[in-house]
Amino acid sequence: MTARTRVWRPDWPCPVSSVLHQQRHGGADPTFKVDPGGTIWKGLRTPEGPVTLVVAARPDLGEVEGRAWGSGADWALERLPALLGAADSWEGFEPRHPLLAELRRRHPHHRLGRTEVLLDALVPAIVEQKVTGQEAFAGYRMLVHRYGEPAPGPGADRGLRIAPDAATLRAVPSWAWLQMHVDPARSRTIVAIARVADALERAVPQGAVERDRRLRAVPGIGVWTSAEVRVRVLGDPDAVSFGDYHVAKDVGWALTGTPFDDAALAEFLEPYRPQRGRVPGLIALAGLHRPRRGARMSPRTHLPARVTRW
Repeated sequence: MTARTRVWRPDWPCPVSSVLHQQRHGGADPTFKVDPGGTIWKGLRTPEGPVTLVVAARPDLGEVEGRAWGSGADWALERLPALLGAADSWEGFEPRHPLLAELRRRHPHHRLGRTEVLLDALVPAIVEQKVTGQEAFAGYRMLVHRYGEPAPGPGADRGLRIAPDAATLRAVPSWAWLQMHVDPARSRTIVAIARVADALERAVPQGAVERDRRLRAVPGIGVWTSAEVRVRVLGDPDAVSFGDYHVAKDVGWALTGTPFDDAALAEFLEPYRPQRGRVPGLIALAGLHRPRRGARMSPRTHLPARVTRW
């Protein structure tokens, strides 16, 4: 299989690694691999078909090289700049807190990338609802290994996988979801979105507001899931993961010394509209979080525990 290649020269020092890592779901995400030299391999199911996308930064030359295999290769390479943040702009964002101003100064080149592919972001977001990261990442990993497919070209040799398509998700039996530690509420939501996936995909060009409305019309998808999807699929700078176990508390602790609840976070972020997501994004980018003194959430034990080699 012949690779398609594109060399792109961004007009800013694009931090390829940090931008692309926004699309990763846990350290063992089978759709995302990183070479020792920093080259990133991403398996993606595009509207034109599966693709293995390899992205290598060449900072000394001021360029990024993309190589792609599979029927979705041209589609993915055409959108490589947007994936790396070329469509994002910080214009109009005014830090209203000294810490935010300092973090913005430290990360002047960070941007939000966008995949423009819905299911690859929506399914893991649903799997991650209301569970620990450990449980969520393990469940998604099992789903991709069991029901996905090898990535095209050399991606398969590296163990890279493509997440399952909508038809495959609709056919997963209820007992199999339980084996993957996905409870009935979340598996029903995944099957529901798989039934309307084509209609949801068509809403991508209509922007974040319409996408939010359509997503939240599906039972089981709320504010948190919609935000997690919009920031990855559309690079929406106003997407805030309200309802997250950590986000409000960490933002409040970092900026005021006192953890916020969601109501306090919403009030604090209102002046930043339509770029509210920049604030928790900067806090997370800097690795700032409140001290974890209390007991941690533990993975649930009432679901089948056979994880085997997945």
